[in-house]
Amino acid sequence: MSEEQDLPVRGASRRTVIGWGGAGLALGAAAAGGAVALARGGDGTAPVADSGAAVPFHGAHQAGIATAVQDRLHFAAFDVKTTDRAELVQLLKDWTRAAERMTAGAEVGDGAYGGPAEAPPDDTGEALGLKPSRLTLTIGFGPTLFDGRFGLKGKRPGALVELPKFPGDNLDPARSGGDLCVQACADDPQVAVHAIRNLARIGFGTVAVRWSQLGFGKTSSTTPDAQTPRNLFGFKDGTRNIAGTETERLAQHVWVSGKDAEGPAAWMDGGSYLVARRIRMNVETWDRTSLGEQEDIFGRDKREGAPVGKAKEHDEPFLKAMKPDSHVRLAHPDTNAGATILRRGYSFTDGTDGLGRLEAGLFFLAYQKDVRTGFIPVQTSLGRADALNEYIQHVGSALFAIPPGVRDKDDWWGRALFS
Repeated sequence: MSEEQDLPVRGASRRTVIGWGGAGLALGAAAAGGAVALARGGDGTAPVADSGAAVPFHGAHQAGIATAVQDRLHFAAFDVKTTDRAELVQLLKDWTRAAERMTAGAEVGDGAYGGPAEAPPDDTGEALGLKPSRLTLTIGFGPTLFDGRFGLKGKRPGALVELPKFPGDNLDPARSGGDLCVQACADDPQVAVHAIRNLARIGFGTVAVRWSQLGFGKTSSTTPDAQTPRNLFGFKDGTRNIAGTETERLAQHVWVSGKDAEGPAAWMDGGSYLVARRIRMNVETWDRTSLGEQEDIFGRDKREGAPVGKAKEHDEPFLKAMKPDSHVRLAHPDTNAGATILRRGYSFTDGTDGLGRLEAGLFFLAYQKDVRTGFIPVQTSLGRADALNEYIQHVGSALFAIPPGVRDKDDWWGRALFS
């Protein structure tokens, strides 16, 4: 058995978790409310939502993109504090080893206890006894990492642009940007928070958290056989989202390869680009809006999610039957020269805004091969005319280059970039 397979696992044998991981990916397990079952070590079956399955960490692409969307999110953007390239490389190696262990359900390093009493433990310990919960960790590199501090200027891909200011943007610099990002998704919020906390602990002195966001209630699905999630406005979201099983659409719209991975972008072969947007939703105003107007704004009915004039959610929409400023019409690929993105957004509530209103909204996550032909044209169209703009405002924004996956135990996050 390899070193990788020998990792100790919380709450289950490593051998059993490997079995779960393969089945979980094949079935798209997740989030269908436990309706799908996985084999469990020969002693019957367990609903996916209860199994705590592990998602394999190694692969050509990073997990957490086309992976079946988990229920919870902890997203963090980091500023790099060192100017020492070797120190940053060592951090990425250390983060990779920690990510391998945490996604497998193992403790970081020598664990949360049992070490020298005089030294802090290697693991913070709040995930002890918890299963892997389909934890995925996905890293990204922001445009500012290529500013010359680490000799990377010549490797900045053309697609890693500065996003333009879109109509209606009211961005908070303290909730935007970042040199690095890590997206932690899991079915248990404590598992996701534990992962980000430990990476921040490992990086103390080398990186610092710039901003972070907790999310719940996924607002898009990559498993089309599951029920389409609803956003905080009560409408089904992401009906036409790319599925994790649609290899041709993923290759066409999500994964960087071929000519897109030449020259400065060669290290991005197998990677993607992520746009993260914090969108404040004025839920109190929306809740006083008539049902008819709500449906006109989206271009779908609220019960079934069917497009205007159609009976079922997945019926092909007839865009001309929708109002010109309806959200679905303006976001549709046919309106935007075929622009298509993979969505993995989450809802959030962060207390109140000090005026007696919920600080609530959508943490929008979109993966694509090139933002110049993906997110930018779509958001330009929406920003100019979307009727939904009366009820939302973009208040945070970031763009990251997502490198390819970690191939094996000798590989590490960003190796091709720093080679």
